[in-house]
Amino acid sequence: MNNLRYTRRKLTQKAMFFFSVASAFIGIAVLFLILGYIIYKGAAGINLDFFTKLPTPVGVPGGGMANALIGSFYLVGLAGLLSIPAGILIGVYLSEYGRGSFASAVRFVSDTLTGIPAIVMGIFAYTIVVLPLGRFSAIAGAFALSLLMLPIIVKSTEELLKMVPETLREASLALGIPRWKTIIRIVLSTAKSGIITGIMLAIARVGGEAAPLLFTAFGNSYMNLRPDQPIANLPVQLYVYAVSPYEDWHQKAWAAALCLMGIVLITNIIARIYAGKR
Repeated sequence: MNNLRYTRRKLTQKAMFFFSVASAFIGIAVLFLILGYIIYKGAAGINLDFFTKLPTPVGVPGGGMANALIGSFYLVGLAGLLSIPAGILIGVYLSEYGRGSFASAVRFVSDTLTGIPAIVMGIFAYTIVVLPLGRFSAIAGAFALSLLMLPIIVKSTEELLKMVPETLREASLALGIPRWKTIIRIVLSTAKSGIITGIMLAIARVGGEAAPLLFTAFGNSYMNLRPDQPIANLPVQLYVYAVSPYEDWHQKAWAAALCLMGIVLITNIIARIYAGKR
């Protein structure tokens, strides 16, 4: 009886191990298949013009996506200005002072925001910013992206500050250093690399989002850096070109997808390098 039970457990273990390895292999194979197909379709459209020229009118070959590339970096930069300071401060509050019902409510809202779809954030930003201003704008797009970045930065900051040993805080306070200085010079300094990693992952998360920008930044055929005007961006430009009936635009859409994938990949690699240095 015992031998039969032992044999059954061994077979179950081997079966579960096989299914785990097979699932991992299938997942990695699908990922590399997608990456390879995007590289195959998009590499032909990558050239100097793609990075330096503006889009050409319909029916005119050539041109590039310089305005969309710069617009994407501009939007993510504005979103970072809005979300990074607020996210770090909220994370510090939750980690260092977060006791009681108010902190629990803040933590619950932050966790809930993490799971809200990006398009819902776009509709919210459309209602809060676009309708009162009466126009699509870069600041509306940045606001929508900042709402997506904020909960990621809050959660990563809180968890990383909790990992700082309590003995460091106690030693600093025992030397007569005020608590606010202890938080800035000891706690935040110790967790700095991890917080930067969280910020980079948040940037990678929003870098390829098109849904919220369709309702806010909208797009622009020209180079524009005014925050109160519509602005071109890579995800929306990719979408517009992909659904168009023109073969030249389809090629540029694949090139934009490859470029976008490269930006997200590089951002993730930088984040992993920072994480490895912690």
